[in-house]
Amino acid sequence: MGAISPVPFANEEFMAKIHDRIIEPTVRGLEKDNLPYKGFIFIGLIKVGNDPKVIEYNVRMGDPETEVVLPRLKTDFVEIFKAVANGTLDQVPFEIDSRAATTVMNVAGGYPEAYNKGDEITGIDAVTDQIVFQAGTTLKGGKIVTNGGRVLAVTAFGTDFREALQSSYEGVSKIQFKDRYYRTDLGFDL
Repeated sequence: MGAISPVPFANEEFMAKIHDRIIEPTVRGLEKDNLPYKGFIFIGLIKVGNDPKVIEYNVRMGDPETEVVLPRLKTDFVEIFKAVANGTLDQVPFEIDSRAATTVMNVAGGYPEAYNKGDEITGIDAVTDQIVFQAGTTLKGGKIVTNGGRVLAVTAFGTDFREALQSSYEGVSKIQFKDRYYRTDLGFDL
């Protein structure tokens, strides 16, 4: 497999199950149905017992997956897109950062229902060892303010997911806005 997984239960055997039971049949199905798909296929999985199960297929990357996948990618993303368009993706050497990456999404008060907009966000510039991805923000009067439900994500690296998560929370602690909410139970099921 060659993939490095920061998730403790995703050992070599579990990753082989994902490959053999989910990824290969998906690719074979596209070929069988003559669907020359070019793009992302994001497969949302859940662990049931000792087996991976598909909970969703997406043809895009979403939040918060993008914020942990793309920072680990060392290969030039534009070169990957060019290779996909040209049908030469098999010639691109992929380099992936072996460290774990985690992200903590900061959401506006009320989200996922009706949520606040226009609340000033402070502390982004104080985040130095993590990456802040702005999603539901805008500039108003020279200040960054909330403008969506998923306001921003704080991504960090670590030698394992626990270290990365601790670093993400350190970055989160520096950011403030009215009625901000973020999950504090991430990773406890692992």
